[in-house]
Amino acid sequence: MHRYRSHTRGALRESEIDQTVRLSGWCHRIRDHGGLLFIDLRDHYGLTQCVVDPDSAAFKDAEKLRAEWVVRIDGKVRRRPAGTDNPDLPTGMVELYVSEIEVLGPAAELPLPVFGEQEYPEDIRLKYRFLDLRRDKLHQNIMTRGGIVDSMRKRMKEQGFFEFQTPILTASSPEGARDFLVPSRIHPGKFYALPQAPQQYKQLLMMSGFDRYFQIAPCFRDEDPRADRLPGEFYQLDLEMSFVEQDDVFAAVEPVVTGVFEEFAKGKPVTKKWPRIPFAEALRKYGSDKPDLRNPIMMQEVSEHFRGSGFKVFARMLEDPKNQVWAIPGKGGGSRAFCDRMNSWAQGEGQPGLGYIMWRAGDVTLDLSKPDQQKDRDVVDRLIKEGKIGEANKYLGVNPTPLGGQPTVAGAGPLANNIGPERTAAIRAQLGLKEGDAAFFVAGDPEKFWKFSGLARTRLGEELNLIDKDRFELAWIVDFPMYEYNEEDKKVDFSHNPFSMPQGGLAALQTQDPLTIKAFQYDITCNGYEIASGGIRNHRPEAMVKAFEIAGYGESDVVERFGGMYRAFQYGAPPHGGMAAGVDRIVMLLCGTTNLREISLFPMNQRAEDLLMGAPSDVAPKQLRELHIRLNLPDKG
Repeated sequence: MHRYRSHTRGALRESEIDQTVRLSGWCHRIRDHGGLLFIDLRDHYGLTQCVVDPDSAAFKDAEKLRAEWVVRIDGKVRRRPAGTDNPDLPTGMVELYVSEIEVLGPAAELPLPVFGEQEYPEDIRLKYRFLDLRRDKLHQNIMTRGGIVDSMRKRMKEQGFFEFQTPILTASSPEGARDFLVPSRIHPGKFYALPQAPQQYKQLLMMSGFDRYFQIAPCFRDEDPRADRLPGEFYQLDLEMSFVEQDDVFAAVEPVVTGVFEEFAKGKPVTKKWPRIPFAEALRKYGSDKPDLRNPIMMQEVSEHFRGSGFKVFARMLEDPKNQVWAIPGKGGGSRAFCDRMNSWAQGEGQPGLGYIMWRAGDVTLDLSKPDQQKDRDVVDRLIKEGKIGEANKYLGVNPTPLGGQPTVAGAGPLANNIGPERTAAIRAQLGLKEGDAAFFVAGDPEKFWKFSGLARTRLGEELNLIDKDRFELAWIVDFPMYEYNEEDKKVDFSHNPFSMPQGGLAALQTQDPLTIKAFQYDITCNGYEIASGGIRNHRPEAMVKAFEIAGYGESDVVERFGGMYRAFQYGAPPHGGMAAGVDRIVMLLCGTTNLREISLFPMNQRAEDLLMGAPSDVAPKQLRELHIRLNLPDKG
């Protein structure tokens, strides 16, 4: 028999009954049932119940065992007594009657429990990550991650892609996030950089005649962490293709991503035919360039209903042609308590308030256009002008002036009372709302309020339980703007990837207003997350130079910063394009968590510290001298 085991924990079945076997693993849980000891023995493969009674020679050894001790156990497989089987375990029909125990590795007192899934402080979990990884949920997440990566590789190869490995030590890039720099000992005063992405290398592979590239690529960016972005490093499914247009990339990528999601979705529905949503439409309907399509709420412009209306705040705004009023329908939100709660939430987000109309059966509308209601008009107008929408709501609630019954489903709230029943009814008809519903309104320059409107849409969907959380909704976001205006630096900047092809090519760069140029750039979104991004590349050197000139870079800057790729473009560059999908975010979604630390082996904390290994750490003066580096640390305190 093998020194440590004849079987793994998950292997024993009824077919092994009466066999003598040897198991090794961790004592997951030890239960004393009146002199009868039960040891749940765990390894990577599963859990097996082991039983030892006072008649066994191993009983004294079993009494000494504690949680997470590593042991070898010999014994005979037997059927569990009737009524004690566990159908939730693959080994749940059998147990091991123990004849011999050998302690292979005793464990000190545990700083965190392995049995159970109780919450524990993150700093303890990360410092003792090797224990944390023994916990079932996290262990399974890591195994799911491995399965997803295997599935990606398999599906990419089936699509005709070949896996390459690009360099880790490379040149610093001026674009994107901060680089992690690596000092060169051989070349004093010079530095390598860890790649933010294999962008230039994968394009150079296309210049080199390799037709379809992919890799599971590590990427390094010195940027602030957040829940859906790990500090320091992340992994992406990186790919590039030659002689392709945008539709060709979509046709290659869509079945890979759909297939991975279907394989690991545990029966949850996955989008079959992905919608293609232009960037501008995504902002307009969803207030986000990564919309959660599980949320059915779609915003609509309702400016005409407020233009020239009695609601002077919006009416005056609309005198500026760039301003608009957007409505966010809230089906089922037609109660004053709920509307006031949304208004308070908006104020907590730094807004003056969130105007609303609610439709309730039998309500009457306060018509502030009537002369005898001038006092109420003055009070409400003053409160709204001062941004005190919540107080205006309360005033109208305390001072209702019924002027006769309105239609069965009438609008209520300060906006309805200011614009009158006809406009209120027209808004309800446009939005397709009914009794018990509400609409919320944001106004001004859409460039400045679209992000808040998207937050409000999400909040409404969550508060009203409109989001179907048991599905995966995938979509393409297309037609990103090539450039954006940088208010801080008062200049035109790239809005996405500087290497993308503008729609219209060189002619568009030469003749169009840069802020009107769209690019062949695209994202994949899923359930409110961007999970992939890419584009068709600008492979013509003259177009590349012109694109960078618009963003304030001269040809000499292009040659200096992207010399390798610029030179390659001079010697026959094929049309090419590709993208990169975030492995970590895809795994996070499929594992049903919202924190990347729950699907990563040894992550850093929010301060970009590795509490397990003690990084970043001081280095010896000798190492600094070899690198010709002298520290210039900031003053403490």
